[in-house]
Amino acid sequence: MARIYVETLIAAPLDRLWAATQDHRQHTRWDARFGRIDPVPGSAPAAFSYATAVLPGVEIAGYGVHSGERRRPGGDATSALRFGSADPRSPIEEGSGYWRYVPVPGGVRFLTGYAYRTRWGRTGRLVDLVFGPAFGWATAWSFDRLRLWLDHGVSPERARTHGIAEVLSRAALVTAAVALDGRPWVVVVAAGLAFGVPPHPHTPAARRCRRRPRKDDQR
Repeated sequence: MARIYVETLIAAPLDRLWAATQDHRQHTRWDARFGRIDPVPGSAPAAFSYATAVLPGVEIAGYGVHSGERRRPGGDATSALRFGSADPRSPIEEGSGYWRYVPVPGGVRFLTGYAYRTRWGRTGRLVDLVFGPAFGWATAWSFDRLRLWLDHGVSPERARTHGIAEVLSRAALVTAAVALDGRPWVVVVAAGLAFGVPPHPHTPAARRCRRRPRKDDQR
């Protein structure tokens, strides 16, 4: 089983964070892993289908089932789910995970842990050497996008625009170094600047999120 963990601190009331993450219409605004989430009417436990665009005009579909929610006396909240895909193009066959909301001074620790099983046998495990880190990065990038929205009022749509503009500007710096000079050391310096300069405070960045669980955390 492949495992992913991501955590961030969001300076917002728990109820506001809960609404932004549990409402499927809000969820798809900030989470880059989902292009569409459609609840299944009347399902118990609550079920939904989802679709993610992997290429223009190409979507991979899947399903999810909420397997429980709980709130503790200290204010902690947890939402658990199972998910999977019957689409043979999906590298994920099935999995499970949780979102946990932990009130702390200054906001809420919002964290996720999930594990999934790949398909395609040994080939799937090899594909996951690339897919797994990319999926973890997308989760962390999305969490920081959510934080910017709730902390700083940067809408998910504007944050995405900032992200695209920053990627293009960094790529343009390297391209200009190659096209206008071409000397290896100049290209290396340009690449170092392009990838080493911290992202703008209003640009989502996966690097701002914690990627390993704390020893004292319990599911």
